[in-house]
Amino acid sequence: MNKEQGLVVAVIGATGLVGKTMLKVLEEHAFPVRLLLPVGSSRSVGFTVTFQGDEVEVMTMEAAISHSPDVALFSAGGAVSEQWAPQFAKAGITVIDNSSVWRMDGNCPLVVPEVNGHHILPHHRIIANPNCTTMQLMMALKPLHDIYQITRGIVSTYQSITGTGTAAVVQLEEERRGEEPSAPVYPHPIDMNCLPHCDVFVEEGYTKEEMKVWHETKKILGDDAVSISCTAVRVPVQGGHSESVYLEFEREFELQDVRTALSDFPGVVVIDDPQTNAYPTPRMAHGKDAVFVGRIRRDLANPRGLHLWIVADNLRKGAATNTVQIARYLLDSGRWD
Repeated sequence: MNKEQGLVVAVIGATGLVGKTMLKVLEEHAFPVRLLLPVGSSRSVGFTVTFQGDEVEVMTMEAAISHSPDVALFSAGGAVSEQWAPQFAKAGITVIDNSSVWRMDGNCPLVVPEVNGHHILPHHRIIANPNCTTMQLMMALKPLHDIYQITRGIVSTYQSITGTGTAAVVQLEEERRGEEPSAPVYPHPIDMNCLPHCDVFVEEGYTKEEMKVWHETKKILGDDAVSISCTAVRVPVQGGHSESVYLEFEREFELQDVRTALSDFPGVVVIDDPQTNAYPTPRMAHGKDAVFVGRIRRDLANPRGLHLWIVADNLRKGAATNTVQIARYLLDSGRWD
């Protein structure tokens, strides 16, 4: 295919929070879309989404496959991805999936393009998007790991309710109006509260979200020796996820060299001047593609220990933007030539 003509792109879950953001990112990044195929649930079929100034009708999964898209961007949950991603792949369609289903599958690369885009091989038809928490973490860890070799890390996250979906936003808004939530998605109130509970509890008191950081970090960096433990907390914020990160290195470091390594890494913006109250916040990150890093300081007890504060919009780089960037990486690599 002549890529100048554009691609046929299916967006699975086009009416959800991430799906809508994907459409926006495709437009903003000027991704060459010749034909958009928005796919939604049976309740959404027949409605429209807006793309490049046009109203495009939402279709079924079967209708999308019949159009033989070049790439399918999935963000419709694990059950949908598990059922349909293999069918798209079998039809020769490249799938980029946002669910957790394929992340730890040995046959599917888990990709942040700036970090490990080279893990994608020509035969890969299902490519997994990492968890949003892991994704922004990897953007900061990769340049530091390459230089100083991370041995251990501890992460505490402060995660936006948008990571749970539209229903969580509705719950927060209802609570802030003083109403009883009509369909609560959290076991406790979220307004004026923090819940150390993202996803379900599993091994030894950890949640699935926390275990995703443990496992995905190793796969993305290609280093099983890197051990990152996590406590994931849901907070009443809509702008993005924040992470308080402590790292221990094999090698000694200078703080200015750390700042330079982070600043030089594509997609990372360092904002680190506490004396002028300059540090990243979720409101600052909202609607942006970059990963912001600040509060960079050496540990008081361990000279090879480093503290960071990392913030990113979880719907953008944490999901939709990374998905589109993978598609762009494939396009530039000649996948559809």
